[in-house]
Amino acid sequence: MEHAILARGLRKRYGKVQALDGLHLSVARGTIFGLLGPNGAGKSTTVKILTTLSRPDEGEAHVAGVDVLEHPQRVRRVIGVVGQRPGSAEEATGRENLVLQGELYGITGRELKRRVDDVLERFDLHDAADRPVRGYSGGMQRRLDVAMGLVHRPQVLFLDEPTTGLDPEVRAALWSEIERLARDEQMTILLTTHYLEEADRLASDLAIVDRGRVVAQGSPDALKSELQGDAVHVELAEAEPEARVQALLARVAELTRVSVEGRFVHTSATHGATAVPAVLAAFESSGVKVASVSMARPSLDEVYLRHAGRRFEDADLKEAA
Repeated sequence: MEHAILARGLRKRYGKVQALDGLHLSVARGTIFGLLGPNGAGKSTTVKILTTLSRPDEGEAHVAGVDVLEHPQRVRRVIGVVGQRPGSAEEATGRENLVLQGELYGITGRELKRRVDDVLERFDLHDAADRPVRGYSGGMQRRLDVAMGLVHRPQVLFLDEPTTGLDPEVRAALWSEIERLARDEQMTILLTTHYLEEADRLASDLAIVDRGRVVAQGSPDALKSELQGDAVHVELAEAEPEARVQALLARVAELTRVSVEGRFVHTSATHGATAVPAVLAAFESSGVKVASVSMARPSLDEVYLRHAGRRFEDADLKEAA
């Protein structure tokens, strides 16, 4: 089985909202796959379909070689799911939550005890195992959620926005554990996130989702390498008409792409070091004041801008509003 997850032509509508619009997805076995997109892009809807919690209006999907629509019960036996919201019972202890999760999958006796002890130790929860979950910190609850998704040793683990709301230290620790799972246990992990840094750090392959469609797929490095050269960002003192900015920068031969968003101008250049002085000269010669300028290697934000036609942060804020 080459692919752990394979989806074709998924469509899903909620009333007037087209959540998925012909989404295609392929995830290789034993990899961390990032599903990257702003809030409302269709990531969670995709996960709900792949984990049998929802049915598409159109399309097909297979997880671990099993047809999601025809054999949902078989799919549920081979996957682990960690949703955006806590899945544990707050009045129960961490250990009790894990035992119940294991029993739901038919694991009992010494084998269950061994597995529970293993995940408690792995996620640094052993000392808090017999305390009610209501007293756990947010980071501890999140680690327990992941442990519950692993106690039955799934072939495919779905992590839906696993680090949202966590402080940087806890987030980094969870990243390390996710990497270890893929490396040491050859587990396939599908990670949905709207954190560019998270996708860049963890995913060996990723799909960028926008408005219910996959607009780009590949490794982070491969996607960024498509944008040859450097990214040059200019902040103007005052917003200028886009047509005027485009006309001014058309004189700079080093630039390969220009986009304007209010006072901010984003460009790509074959050689950023020579392009920056030329860009500044073009603005200065026409009396346009520049507040700041910066240069960087292409990022996933630049990749998103190229394929979706808008910056990732702007799309995230718009969809969340």
